Amino acid sequence: METIAMRKLSFLAAPLALALASGASARSAGPVDPAQLSATVKTLAGDDFQGRAPGTPGETKTVDYLIGRFKALGLEPGGAGGSWTQPVPLVRTKIGAGTIAAHMGGAVIGYTQGKDIYVNTVRPADRIAIADAPMVFVGYGVTAPERQWDDFKGIDLHGKIAVFLINDPDFAAQAGEPVANTFGGRRETYYGRWTYKYEEAARRGAIGALIVHDSPGAGYGWSTVTAPGGENYDIVRAADAPRVALQGWIEGEAAKALFARAGLDIEALRVSARRADFRPVPLKGVTFFADLAVAHDQVESRNVIAKLTGTTHPDETIMFGAHWDAYGIGAPDAAGRVVRAGAADDGIGVAGVLELARAFKAAPRTERTLLFALWSGEERNLLGSETYGAHPLYPLEKTVANLTMDVLQTAGAAHDVVLVGNGQSDLDDLLASAAAKQGRTITPEALPERGLFFRADHFSVVRRGVPSLLLMGMSGGHDLVQGGRAAGDEWLADYMKCYHQTCDLWSPKWDLRGAAQDVDLFYALGLELGNGRVWPNWKSGSEFKALRDKSMSERK
Repeated sequence: METIAMRKLSFLAAPLALALASGASARSAGPVDPAQLSATVKTLAGDDFQGRAPGTPGETKTVDYLIGRFKALGLEPGGAGGSWTQPVPLVRTKIGAGTIAAHMGGAVIGYTQGKDIYVNTVRPADRIAIADAPMVFVGYGVTAPERQWDDFKGIDLHGKIAVFLINDPDFAAQAGEPVANTFGGRRETYYGRWTYKYEEAARRGAIGALIVHDSPGAGYGWSTVTAPGGENYDIVRAADAPRVALQGWIEGEAAKALFARAGLDIEALRVSARRADFRPVPLKGVTFFADLAVAHDQVESRNVIAKLTGTTHPDETIMFGAHWDAYGIGAPDAAGRVVRAGAADDGIGVAGVLELARAFKAAPRTERTLLFALWSGEERNLLGSETYGAHPLYPLEKTVANLTMDVLQTAGAAHDVVLVGNGQSDLDDLLASAAAKQGRTITPEALPERGLFFRADHFSVVRRGVPSLLLMGMSGGHDLVQGGRAAGDEWLADYMKCYHQTCDLWSPKWDLRGAAQDVDLFYALGLELGNGRVWPNWKSGSEFKALRDKSMSERK
């Protein structure tokens, strides 16, 4: 079996060999056209697509549009049973009117949804009814035997509300603390994700889970937390699948005040939670009350999948991915806008996948099969790609690589590529070689605390062993040709103000040459992997290597 080290990149001829050194050209050096990227995003971010939420008329319009584009390009259907789609059965819930409060003695501390607290549910029940449940602070809520770490110490959480800190126990550790670098340091591990916290609470029988919000640990502000407006989605699960009745976040200052009423100093508890001997702390005398209406229904969403069948090894696949969904229609903003258009997130990624499909269709057919996957439900915890991961249409053992794009920067040509999860797999080396041929370098993600490696659709196959790359503009400011790193950081700060908001809109002022450069890199990798016998693997020390190695005999 050929390895990366045995084979050098030789996929770029002169037209692809140079990057935009000055930013003067209107086109990238490769086949991807910035104008085509822009036109696609302009369409997808239009009000008539209604924010592209799963299970809505906006989904129907989006899926029809995407299938039409793939058909026009001359691709083959890659979905279930020879269709263009894969069904994604979902439960959709939305919190309605009701009461949320903490009780202490005779006092009632009322909470306003979206201001002091933000809760939702994935249980398809008509009502959330929690009457005076005890509250327990469980620190970071991590059970990691391989790190000799257990925050729970055997506590019984049945019928209780578990209160967590966000991120990992070593996220805020100071130099010299024993916990430092026990987990990922500033790079979040899966233990730090809110999804893990909710799952762990459910496994332990808690009736609810609340996470104390802080922007550095979460990687985003309170407005991002509240953006779904009480709505949530989940894949359809067995009736006895463990799920808490209520899950969500408590705003930082509201949490501080609640802990103080229980005689606790939350800042001191943050420090003690960084110790391996931490034990859960009950909020003595404080109980949690919730009586909330829940609207729920079941919808069938769809992933859209197209392919170009390989000439020699059609059973071996390279997957290009992005998510078509956004946040749909929400509360009006100051200008009265209600459509959360998701132009950058992830209209640009979708446009990139369509441009790759166009470019590969125009080129000689590759030896391996190329898949072009546009996922539903990413904004609701990767539900479309997770459905594929659990029910793959093409064997994951013979999926060569997954290459995912999610939020590409719109500020022009860049000297570098910002890579999420750098150091994980052999694909990093391929990307670096491809970038060098563009005259660019690799910059490791500058904001590893955001845990972006676990927050995009590639993770649904990563957790099953498939080597993957993620390009995501939120991972750090690029070194832009015009303005350098400072300009890249400024773009990122401005974009984050619109992340999941109504102001994530297409603009004619966008400069998508840098985005096109990034998509060109995936085109180059697709050529190399598609016409070679290389099987990338995870690097030694990666938590995903053992998963991949189990199926090594399937790859020759």
